[in-house]
Amino acid sequence: MQVTASIFKAYDIRGTYPRTLHEDLAVGLGRAFGTLALKEGQSTVAVGRDGRLSGPALSAALIEGLVSVGVQVIDVGLTTTPQLYFAAHTLCSSGIQVTGSHNPKDDNGFKMVLGGRAIYGDEIQTLRQIIEQESWTLSDKGSVRSENVLTPYMQRIVNGVQLKRPMKIVVDSGNGIAGASAPGIFRALGCEVIELFSEVDGNFPNHHPDPSKPENLQDLIATLKRTGAELGLAFDGDGDRLGIVTQDGETIYPDRQMQLFAQDVLSRVPGGTILFDVKCSQRLAPAIRKAGGTALMYKTGHSLIKAKMKEIEAAGGQAPLGGEMSGHIFFKERWYGFDDGTYAGCRLLEIVSRSPDANAVLKALPSSFSTPELNVVCQEGEPHQLTAQLLQIASQHFSAPAEISTIDGLRVDWPDGFGLIRASNTTPVLVLRFEGHTQAALERIQDAMLTLLRTVKPAASLQSAAH
Repeated sequence: MQVTASIFKAYDIRGTYPRTLHEDLAVGLGRAFGTLALKEGQSTVAVGRDGRLSGPALSAALIEGLVSVGVQVIDVGLTTTPQLYFAAHTLCSSGIQVTGSHNPKDDNGFKMVLGGRAIYGDEIQTLRQIIEQESWTLSDKGSVRSENVLTPYMQRIVNGVQLKRPMKIVVDSGNGIAGASAPGIFRALGCEVIELFSEVDGNFPNHHPDPSKPENLQDLIATLKRTGAELGLAFDGDGDRLGIVTQDGETIYPDRQMQLFAQDVLSRVPGGTILFDVKCSQRLAPAIRKAGGTALMYKTGHSLIKAKMKEIEAAGGQAPLGGEMSGHIFFKERWYGFDDGTYAGCRLLEIVSRSPDANAVLKALPSSFSTPELNVVCQEGEPHQLTAQLLQIASQHFSAPAEISTIDGLRVDWPDGFGLIRASNTTPVLVLRFEGHTQAALERIQDAMLTLLRTVKPAASLQSAAH
């Protein structure tokens, strides 16, 4: 089967329906994934889908492919990606979610768990090769059954999270799939919930479901001001990322959220390793260490963070929490270790409900002056070439007290801020972020990093991240 190779990304498969991603490909993926699963002794695979318009057709084709090679499919239907992960932890060990995440509405894709691990990188390329070669064996031993995971998922959260006091919150689901479950879960915890755009609609008629973009939070901010609600929570299209807004309209970005989560988790898991990606604030590592934890900066990518947490635990360590600047938060303490926007929201409310003023708790978290994520558009394949060039010359440009990190791209830390340039693993762009303890430090660091970048790409121009 001929496929568009570019849809096979670092952490998932993602393309535009029906141009690069279509039913034939979904059947092929089902057969390829089923082949790998059966080889590992995984005979059962859960399948879910978000609210995208192409979801029903792609999900049906995927299930057809899985069944055709002899897999027992558990169809969990219309559900968030975290609920699919929940199914792959409680009903079986493997699963595929049909989701376009926060991509444009005509896009769709597949996030995959095999034998309890999120698959990425080479394993995704192996799937591509199997599809291209059609190297599978058909079988009549497959089957499909439907299961409702929302009820046990909701019970598991409500039994495990307790608010100290009732809270009035606004929940903006952006017409994504979280709208079908998140408001009900928060009510079950004792919250008064004002809902925005809970109706699941793959046209996303109000705003795009991506809480990392300030323009998508304007309705939430306006509703907070109008209603006097205490906090605002926003979700992305498939419900695995969380946005938080204070009563006066300030966004609490994930690297500040992580300071709060780390303090809470480390009070019960002293000495645990807290993971975060290279985009996160310089303020985070000291906060983790102050709370008695080990701070570990790691590569960006939800699959990579999850794999690293598993690796630490397999070696006898404890990795109770991980997080990414994009909004993926991974709780292993009291939970399963996968990224879940709704669950992260519940854990946040649990913490701030201990205080009479949730906003004061959030606003007290250390912060800096920072840019949003910025992009430099490149040719296909160019970002990784440019990054390799930057890594070669960085030490000639920056001297002490600057510290150079090459974990994922080029990150340079100064005593008063940092700059980051890395190649995106999903689109042909360079990803940049800058932070300073003062506005002047931010501007100095940004200028220094851009001067370096323009030695290898003279025409580099900054754009806000499209996601």
